[in-house]
Parts: sequence; structure tokens; C-alpha cells
Amino acid sequence: MSTNRKADVAIVGAGILGLAHAYFAAKRGRKVVVFERTPKAQGASVRNFGMIWPIGQRAGVAHQMAMRSRQIWNEILDAAGLPYRPTGSMHVVYHQDEADVAHEFVERAPALGYTCTWLSPAEVLQKSQSVNPKGLLGGIWSPTELTVDPRQILAKLPAYLAEKFGVQFRFGAAVRSIQLPRIEAGSEVWDATQAVVCGGDDFETLFSESFASSGIDRCKLQMMRTAPQKAGWELGPALAAGLTLRFYPAFEICTQTLPKYKKRVARELADYDRFAIHTLVSQTADGALTLGDSHEYGLAVDIFNKTEIDELVMKNVREFLIAPDLSIAERWYGVYAKHPDKAWVAIDAASGVRVVTAVGGSGMTLSFGLAEQMIREMQI
Repeated sequence: MSTNRKADVAIVGAGILGLAHAYFAAKRGRKVVVFERTPKAQGASVRNFGMIWPIGQRAGVAHQMAMRSRQIWNEILDAAGLPYRPTGSMHVVYHQDEADVAHEFVERAPALGYTCTWLSPAEVLQKSQSVNPKGLLGGIWSPTELTVDPRQILAKLPAYLAEKFGVQFRFGAAVRSIQLPRIEAGSEVWDATQAVVCGGDDFETLFSESFASSGIDRCKLQMMRTAPQKAGWELGPALAAGLTLRFYPAFEICTQTLPKYKKRVARELADYDRFAIHTLVSQTADGALTLGDSHEYGLAVDIFNKTEIDELVMKNVREFLIAPDLSIAERWYGVYAKHPDKAWVAIDAASGVRVVTAVGGSGMTLSFGLAEQMIREMQI
């Protein structure tokens, strides 16, 4: 008689994408087990800004999915009693060509489903005490973005899923083989009807042949965090600066102004292009500020951080951010999977097994909307 443990659905990976798939499978009444190779999630899901950032997503399907994901985030965070900052976002600009891009975006974006407006310098400063007024030309205000503390969320959400929906978690259990119904994970053997693999940038352990032909690359980003700001100081809206306008695909609609701005950055700020740097600021649950970031592509990730990158980020941050204490308490790097053209990649790697990955730097933003779609498509 078989002694294998049994589940309806097995999820590989306890990052935010894996947890989102577990949530929707369990909501449908399925018996779900989640395998995570490390004692706790420590990949890209805990190494980011914690921004749910619809305004950065390409117009159309990706933006619609981001908005749906944001709605689900609100529901789960409220139900689980987890803190978040529904403070919206602000893109602040200090150069005329940045302002030109911002104006074009707020003219075109609302017709495509974005909620955003142009604010004058005075209006920006009314919404945020954190923005440097010197040379400020204005900004794009959007109320749709929210911020969570990724370390806190990834630590506490599994307990909520276990208590509310009976999801089982096997931390420290690396899945070595999936040949449904048999799954070998750590020292255990399980039987499952279906499986979803959300292994982040691990392309080698499972279904390596599928990854080899997928076109997926790796991206390394360097990030920093301050100590908690004193006296309850609040950042207000999450902040982005002009360099972000050339990075997120949402701004591709700015066909009249964006090419000119990109050319100027390439000419005058070549190092920012070399490391694909743009600058974002978010605030954690304890009041610390998360700052970054850079983007270096290639399957072989350089494990050594570059001081030059951190200095470039901080130089730009100090141009637009005013905060009580910008001394750095922590530095780290993250690695995520990214496809050059697609917002995500879903591969049916075997019968009943789907690999879901390559959400790029938008894992927090797209996770719940994407998982809802995947679970529906798989008829779980």
C-alpha cells in the first residue's frame, strides 16, 4: 500500500507567485501543498520595494491584470490583517524633457485605463513633504499604487493561508522530480493531480529543457535600505524620478517625447544607461526607506555588488528626495527571471504541470492577477 502523502495541487516555490497560486487553488476547495527549498522565502519576492505598481505596466492586458491584482491584494491584506500603505505614487520631474514625457503620459493614459493627473510643483509639495522643491517642475500623481513590506508579507502570509484555507507548507524541501502523480521533495514523496512551478530564476532544477528554449534571461538588481526614519516621519506617496519614465513599459505610449528624452539620458548620463538605473523610493512597515535600483542582465549573475552603482543611485535619489536620514543600513541584490518581450511566461512542461515565471520586476504587482488566470486556465 502506498505511503505517499496526497494533495490535489502541488505548488513549487513560496515566493509571492507561489503563494498567490496556492491561494486561488485553495479557495476553490483544493487540497494544496507548497514546497519551498529554503527554510523561508529568500528570493526576489523579499528583495524588492514591495510596490504594487499598476502605473508601470504596459497598456492593455498587463495593466488590466495589475489592476485586478491590486484589488485582490487589498482583499487579502484586509482579511489577513497585514499592514500596507495605500499612498499612491508620484513621478517627480526636474528637467523639461522629463516634464514633456509626463505631460504626454497624463494626456494619453486615462483613455487606456490609467488613473493619473499632472500636478504643479505646489500641488506635488502639498501631497508630499519628501520631495525636493528646488528645480521641481511637477509630477504625475496616481492613486492606484500601494506598498507592502515584502519581508513581512512573505513571512506572515503562509500562516494565514494555512489557517484560513488549510494550505500545507513544506519549507526546506527542495523538489527534485515531478512525474505526476509522484513528486519527490526533500525526504518526502507526494502524490498530486496537478502542479504549478513558481521557482523564480531557478532554471536548472526542474524542466531545464523547457527553460533552455524559452528565451528567459536573468536580471540582477542592487538595492539599499535606510534605518527606520525617526519620529514617525512618513514618506507619503511612493516616489519615482524622471529616469523611471524611460524604464517602465507604460510610458511607451509617449511616442512624441520619450525617444528624445532617452537620447538625452544616453548622451549625458551614460552610466545610468549602462547599468539600466532608475530610482524608486518606498517605505517599509517600520518606517525604513527602500532605495534603488539597477539592472544587469545575463544568465551568469555577478555575485559581487558594484559600489559605483550604489553611488549613482544615491546621487539621483538625493536630487529629488528629502528625508531625515539617508544613511544606509542594508545593501543587497536580487535576481529575477525576465523575458525580453513577454510580461510573463507560462509553460506546460508536462501533463498537469505548468511553469509560471519571468514576471520580471513586476512579481508583486502581477502575482495575484496572474495566478487567478493560471488557475482558471488549468481548470484547477
